[in-house]
Amino acid sequence: MPRPLARVLTLLELLQSGGTRTVSELAGRLGVDERTIRRYAQQLLDLDIPVESVRGRHGGYRLGPGYRIPPLMLNDDEALAVLLSLATDRASDTAGETARETAAAKIRRVLPHRLRGKLDAVLASLAYTAPPARTAPAPAPAPAPAPAPAILLPIADAVHHHRPVSIRYTAADGHRTERTLHPYGVVAHAGRWYVTAADLLSGEDRTFRLDRITDARTLPGSFTPPPDPAPTARVLNALATAPHPHAVTLHVQATPTHIHTHLPPGLATVTPPVAPDTWCRVDLHVTHLDWLPAALAALDRPFTIERPAELRTLVAEFAARLLDSARPAPHPRGGDSC
Repeated sequence: MPRPLARVLTLLELLQSGGTRTVSELAGRLGVDERTIRRYAQQLLDLDIPVESVRGRHGGYRLGPGYRIPPLMLNDDEALAVLLSLATDRASDTAGETARETAAAKIRRVLPHRLRGKLDAVLASLAYTAPPARTAPAPAPAPAPAPAPAILLPIADAVHHHRPVSIRYTAADGHRTERTLHPYGVVAHAGRWYVTAADLLSGEDRTFRLDRITDARTLPGSFTPPPDPAPTARVLNALATAPHPHAVTLHVQATPTHIHTHLPPGLATVTPPVAPDTWCRVDLHVTHLDWLPAALAALDRPFTIERPAELRTLVAEFAARLLDSARPAPHPRGGDSC
């Protein structure tokens, strides 16, 4: 632990023991001058610890009446990381739900009011997706770094209070822009974090990855969000329709729920059939096609391929391999068995 920080904590321990300590006494105990003691006291005040200055002959410093140092002290980054982790675990499964909620409540109780308000804004603005299990999933993207508090906090505050926010954004191709957003929500999906918003630069609703934002500042004023901003649905739709090398269109004789079991939202857009038709239209934009034949086979429902022709070839080759595997194997000769 750095020595200045250790001395600040020692000062807090001395004040915690009770009574008023003179500046000269504290300076002697910590081995520093009186000016440094005053600076350390101000640092404690900046942490919302009620250090009182007592004037007069026997003056000095003392803690506010009734104050007790909490058993857990976290800085902004640590508290944000812990609470986000608890919230993410809650979204992923239901095991330990009560334990997670009580742990989060305990952490919130020992946080300064200033920080507690910021974290409440973050948690209120967050939404999570939990894609259903897939038999033959597409290659999963590498998880992005967790969003920096300097980025997440102002964006969450803007979502919570319906304020415009200015960001600096670096696109996938390296192009940098400055944009003003009216953010609707923050969404965690498949290890990445997104903000969905009205983008005043393009005049359209857009989705931005938080790890590509290098600066975020809330702006004066306010905006009125849509009646149902549905940030999760917006992010999933943006991911499913994002440009990729291959545009795929299928028709599947199955319900949207069944199709999404293997081709989840965020990967596929499913258009329900119009009665009496029973075939759904499925659109995907993907980087690779090689995983799709197995996923379509896992649907175990009739399907047709509208495009591309390359996918038809891959499905035919996949079916031929399955058929070869289903044929009776020849009787193994001596020495040929595994």
